[in-house]
Amino acid sequence: MPADTSPAAATPNKVPKILTDEELADAAERQSGLTVLRKVAPYLWPADMPWVKKRVVWAMIALLVSKLITVATPVLYKGAVDMLSGEGVPMLALGAVGLTVAYGMARLMGNGFQQLRDAVFARVGQRALRMLALETFNHIHRLSMRYHITRKTGGLSRIIERGVKGVDFLLRFLLFSIGPLILELLLVGIILTVLFDVWYLVVVAITIGLYVWFTFAVTEWRVRLRRQMNDQDTDANQKAIDSLLNYETVKYFGAEAREAARYDVAMAGYEEAAIKTNYSLAFLNFGQALIITAGLIGVMVMAAIGVQNGNLTVGDFVMVNAYMIQITVPLNFLGTVYREIRQALVDMGQMFGLLEQPAEITDKPDAPDLKVTGGRVSLENVTFGYDTDRTILKGISLEALPGETVAIVGSTGSGKSTIGRLLFRFYDVAGGALKIDGQDIRDVTQLSLHKSIGVVPQDTVLFNDTIGYNIAYGRDGATQAEVEAAARDAQIHDFITSLPQGYDTAVGERGLKLSGGEKQRVGIARTLLKNPPILLLDEATSALDSETEHEIQDALRRAGQGRTVLTIAHRLSTVADADRIVVLEKGEIVEQGSHDVLLAAGGRYAQLWLRQQAEDTDD
Repeated sequence: MPADTSPAAATPNKVPKILTDEELADAAERQSGLTVLRKVAPYLWPADMPWVKKRVVWAMIALLVSKLITVATPVLYKGAVDMLSGEGVPMLALGAVGLTVAYGMARLMGNGFQQLRDAVFARVGQRALRMLALETFNHIHRLSMRYHITRKTGGLSRIIERGVKGVDFLLRFLLFSIGPLILELLLVGIILTVLFDVWYLVVVAITIGLYVWFTFAVTEWRVRLRRQMNDQDTDANQKAIDSLLNYETVKYFGAEAREAARYDVAMAGYEEAAIKTNYSLAFLNFGQALIITAGLIGVMVMAAIGVQNGNLTVGDFVMVNAYMIQITVPLNFLGTVYREIRQALVDMGQMFGLLEQPAEITDKPDAPDLKVTGGRVSLENVTFGYDTDRTILKGISLEALPGETVAIVGSTGSGKSTIGRLLFRFYDVAGGALKIDGQDIRDVTQLSLHKSIGVVPQDTVLFNDTIGYNIAYGRDGATQAEVEAAARDAQIHDFITSLPQGYDTAVGERGLKLSGGEKQRVGIARTLLKNPPILLLDEATSALDSETEHEIQDALRRAGQGRTVLTIAHRLSTVADADRIVVLEKGEIVEQGSHDVLLAAGGRYAQLWLRQQAEDTDD
């Protein structure tokens, strides 16, 4: 049956824009800190969780009490010094010893309320991290196959990891370091103005202003260096993961030294960026120390002059010193905290940029579930292309009736596997429609569609878990008896029971501890366990030897009884008994019919059959 080659049929699908790691980083840089904070705020103040709001309020109250106690502590210290020097009057009718004890208790209470604040807020922060991580995880699974095959897993996992850590850092330092520091500076400024002189406030304000300006200016420069370091770190991580995932390929080509050289080049770039970051940190620390020391000396000189002139007591001198030390200690960490907050905002911006990456395949609003009444699969003038400049399927129309086995064959690149991906809706068709029992699969929920189709792919990839877990993955809640029954149908039960640990045997990363045939049979077993009304077999027996292939074919025939079966095959011998065989060539159906009819026709199928028979004879 010739394909529709009209211009409308050949219109390629619109390929969505997929952001690269670099584009995500640029987008994160463009987002302001306030924008990112607005995105985080709902996780800290969720409308449907009043207990979270209560914890936030109580944490803020504990923070305020802690700072009030902390700011009042040096006053008690001053009173004790004045009593010991014979210059003061008892505060609150307490002597020097009493004031010293009160000073110690105030310090303890200040620390206690800080710990209470952290304890109260801990559940809020961890819940926010959990919700963000879960949302990101779910969103990544919603993204299309097109997105995942164009991204590097190592770089993707790094963005998620740094983004979640950035949220954790932001919660701990922005709320409990920068905010409290600003509050403490305001309170200390008021005390210095009221108890001493406005010039003390002027010196402190100038010192803090210069300190903050210098810190922020240098830190902005350091953030750019840090981003370069992160880029090099991501590049090295990608190369390491990519090499480890392709361990066998590396061994096949004796490329260990080549891989090590690639990794070393990436690490050399990271080394240079890290050295620049360390140099800039030394410059930042010295500049901060210079500004803080100058301000401290200025205030202490003023206080010393006041003591000499009799305007201030020794206790006042000590209190001024205590306040300066009290505010300079957290200021010493301002550069680090600001840099980390700035970097955290960038990392979070990348993660939120990832969350804003639109899903290519989405359910329509209020889409109903797919209702499979028989399993009739119809392709109606389907066109599709992975890229806008290359059309793969050119007006394909075919039908698989309920209970019918339809094989799709053709040379490499003809579009066989593409039909399977469209049926599972990894992609949407560019033109025409793909229907199951008269329902366009774009109009039903993806979850119900996926539940109705069982897929045995050409290359079965297993989870790094046990054989039992991988088979049971076919249906959530399956019993051990059902798992073993599926394994028997897939002709792998006897092999599993012969292993020392049986179904508890670990399969390794991607199932590498099993042979290709064993992995394929595990994949077949979990699909049989799923028990779907429609089966899609994409070269399901390609990794099996001839004897095992015949056994699996028998199991697949039994599994296909009463179901619609679409078989995508390269080896024609595996589909000779199919009810109908569809031959594709360059994205078009060139002929279809039963095995005997197609051989008698002497067309493309007959050519492929004779060629494969000759190859098998030579083997």
